[in-house]
Amino acid sequence: MGHKNTIFLALVATLIAKEAFAAQHVVGGSQGWDQSTDFKTWISGQTFKVGDKLVFKYTSLHSVVELGSESAYKNCDISSPIKSLSTGNDVVKLDKPGTRYFTCGTLGHCSQGMKVKITTVKGNALSPASSPSPSSSPLSSSSPSSSPSSSTTTTTDTSSASQCFTSFIFILALSVTIMISLF
Repeated sequence: MGHKNTIFLALVATLIAKEAFAAQHVVGGSQGWDQSTDFKTWISGQTFKVGDKLVFKYTSLHSVVELGSESAYKNCDISSPIKSLSTGNDVVKLDKPGTRYFTCGTLGHCSQGMKVKITTVKGNALSPASSPSPSSSPLSSSSPSSSPSSSTTTTTDTSSASQCFTSFIFILALSVTIMISLF
């Protein structure tokens, strides 16, 4: 009976760890999903992996529209969206490798640069600290630069702190699993 409990607890710890190691990327960093955000600068410091989540934080002046193609993205064609969100605190899980396109659904905001192209890579990708330089990165954004932004640093620092915390939780869960199996 003890071995079954140990196996069960190990599986639970593994599931917790898998979810805990997924990063949450607040789109636009500290400025959030807003017209004043320099999305090109923000995205240059990010690595998006399968399992990660995008968090769109914005006011009622905005929304999030997921587009189905690069053509729709480039032309700001929101007539056939894949998904439309409008809570002001939307979470989108990156569940497979590939490119996804997001823009604001408010008239004129997309053409003013409020859009982002997210390329998701398999989970064993490089961390932001060891990512290739922005010029060789598979990540890109077509939004114009308006002003320098420090949101990249804020997001990376938050992500690092989150990863430390999740590592601690994983080690704690694993330690509890081992201790329980000893009894």
